[in-house]
Amino acid sequence: MNKKRCNFFGFYLLGNAYLGGKAWVSSCLKQIPKISVICLLTLLSVSAMAQDATGAHTGNIKNLGIDTVATTSDTTLNKVISAVNTIGNADGHNMIATNIMWTLIAGFLVMFMQAGFAMVETGFTQKKNVAHTMAMNFLVYGLGMFGFWVCGFAFMFGGGLNASTLGGAPDVIPHEYIVHMFGHDFGIIGSVGFFLNSKVYDVGVFTLFLFQMVFMDTTATIPTGSMAERWSMKSFIIYGLFISMFVYPIFGNWVWGGGWLSQLGINFKLGHGDVDFAGSSVVHMVGGVAALAGAICIGPRIGKYGKDGTVNTIPGHNIPMAIIGTFILAFGWFGFNPGSTLAGQDFRIGIVAVNTMMAGTAGTLAALLYMYAKGQKPDPGMLCNGMLAGLVAITAPCAFVNSISAVIIGAIAGLLVIFAYNFVDRKLKIDDPVGAFAVHGVNGAWGVISLGLFADGSYGDGWNGVSGTVKGLFYGDAGQLWAQLIGVIVCFVFVFVVMYAWFKLSNKIFPLRVKAEDEIAGLDIPEMGVHGYVD
Repeated sequence: MNKKRCNFFGFYLLGNAYLGGKAWVSSCLKQIPKISVICLLTLLSVSAMAQDATGAHTGNIKNLGIDTVATTSDTTLNKVISAVNTIGNADGHNMIATNIMWTLIAGFLVMFMQAGFAMVETGFTQKKNVAHTMAMNFLVYGLGMFGFWVCGFAFMFGGGLNASTLGGAPDVIPHEYIVHMFGHDFGIIGSVGFFLNSKVYDVGVFTLFLFQMVFMDTTATIPTGSMAERWSMKSFIIYGLFISMFVYPIFGNWVWGGGWLSQLGINFKLGHGDVDFAGSSVVHMVGGVAALAGAICIGPRIGKYGKDGTVNTIPGHNIPMAIIGTFILAFGWFGFNPGSTLAGQDFRIGIVAVNTMMAGTAGTLAALLYMYAKGQKPDPGMLCNGMLAGLVAITAPCAFVNSISAVIIGAIAGLLVIFAYNFVDRKLKIDDPVGAFAVHGVNGAWGVISLGLFADGSYGDGWNGVSGTVKGLFYGDAGQLWAQLIGVIVCFVFVFVVMYAWFKLSNKIFPLRVKAEDEIAGLDIPEMGVHGYVD
């Protein structure tokens, strides 16, 4: 497909949507089936499948780091050589099979986190909006998956589809759009893998897609908490497609897809470039900053702030549901962080898992101690957010730090989430019902920065193409901290500007906010047509 024409067509659609409003958009929506068929016919390859769609040829002796042993003129010796090659190929195949199985199981765990998010957000909000809040958390899974399948995966990983731990997909040809500036190449966006077409019909690529898709879905669901109880369903639906097709994949490409932030080490000698092991920035900060932009654009819930400046608490309706949801999220995090090795053969998964657990625990205890120190009761909601903040913060550095550093990182996160929530809620007067920005945005940033401080040089040799292990400031590499700071700044500026503009634009198509009378009565019947609870 001619990409210039596609881009022009996309801007044409958005421009006319802004000017023409709902009627024009409605007529365009009727053309979606035709457009979809044309896109599919254009993007799907009609050539024979050159990839390994069965896995029969994925993994061989080369995956062990050695080449096939060449035959000789000696017939007897050749029998030994043949046996060595056969055993080597089998070992290589089994190694990749183990990695694929590990990555898929980890992906399944992350997928189950969607249930955790649904329960946390619903528990922390009001009874009259249960069906609506649950539905957003349910629908974002399908919306996000579809958008990521259409183009998000291609934009994010189209330049780096050949994960060696998953077999390398040797017959898949990646491509990254490059901008050459200041004497260096800057990867901007991938361009291979749209619709998971036949050119990427490979077991390794499909495994990577599943694992990365559930990560994306975590990002997409975060704003459903910050905008809960007043977000119209139609506006939410187009948001779900937009963030999964464009915002998350583009920033993700810059860090994980071989893009320019990952190359800060090679190009500018800043450590190993922007390093984010499992997504403190790529997943959580992107979602948290999008949540902040959305909460600002949609405005506070009715009754949240008085005309005299008072801040009113709107309590959640089901604390047990929120606590169970938090435990589900903590459980899923064992897929999130250790799974990001993409390799069951990587024994570092044990350290990653323990660091993950300890940071979450430290976040909980730090929040508890702070509330007692301030003469407060230990609010269960803030205890949950303390644990989640610790888990978010350790997500970037989990593979690069020891357990003491993990506890420090988690404890700081447990305090940061309280400070950030109170500042946003009371000083900025931004209504975020579940503290999504405080948990994911602020502590996503802290997690990335903490890697630049605490990475101890025990892991990461060759990360992002830079020789040597990853070290932070406290272990002798100030350049790594600079790379991490650049990554945080870029993430906040890019995501906030794009999402703020998007929410303002999409409001012209379908209003962000429901009618005041519907918000007061509850959104279950007006938006969903059913009650969440029937008394």
